[in-house]
Amino acid sequence: MERIVLVHGSVMGGRPTWSRQRELRRRFALEILERPGFPPGPPVDRVDFDEHAALVAAALDGGAHLVGHSYGGVIALLAAALRTSDVRSLTVIEPPALDVARGVPAVDAFIREGEDWWLHGPTGDPEAFLRGFLRFVGSAFEPPSPLTAQLEQGARTLVVERRPWEAKIPLDELAAAPFPKLVVSGGHHAAFDAVCDVLEERLAAERLVLAGYGHSAQRHPDFNDLLAAFVERAST
Repeated sequence: MERIVLVHGSVMGGRPTWSRQRELRRRFALEILERPGFPPGPPVDRVDFDEHAALVAAALDGGAHLVGHSYGGVIALLAAALRTSDVRSLTVIEPPALDVARGVPAVDAFIREGEDWWLHGPTGDPEAFLRGFLRFVGSAFEPPSPLTAQLEQGARTLVVERRPWEAKIPLDELAAAPFPKLVVSGGHHAAFDAVCDVLEERLAAERLVLAGYGHSAQRHPDFNDLLAAFVERAST
């Protein structure tokens, strides 16, 4: 049975991020990672995509298909470059790897607004910071007030994340790697579209646009079948 390693993004841990992918367990061996700083683990003082990429790369030992959402997509890109021989395929869903598309006005504006939010936003108020962040990335998720304990921990972890646009994605190395690549976007945000356009072109990746679910394209009802078909093609 083919193994799929799933890497979640910001705020939400692995189990809620990939709740709709659990049905894939009938066809694949799913490994849903919980990154440091997210429940059920303890809070952390800092999140660094390079450090988490090393952890994800270690989880690929023996070979696996790697799937990353949002910040987890940035981590997945970096992890895949660290362990190319253990990657059976790579799928990223709207990774904020904004450095690859600098110069595009929507991307440059996103970076400016993001820097301002982390520098001047309400970092001492997890709920207010989270709500502003969700608007900023185009998420349709409306968190409860007050936040649940899990969401509050996720919001506090968000505050201490290293900015994803600082990540230097090794595009040439990934392009040269033999495993298939798939880039998924939601068609809702010009900055994410621009990043996915660059990844599609530079990595010679397949591309899916699954509209209607904002930043969480993995919740689209067609996502599981499309991912399964991609994984199965990559396995032959």
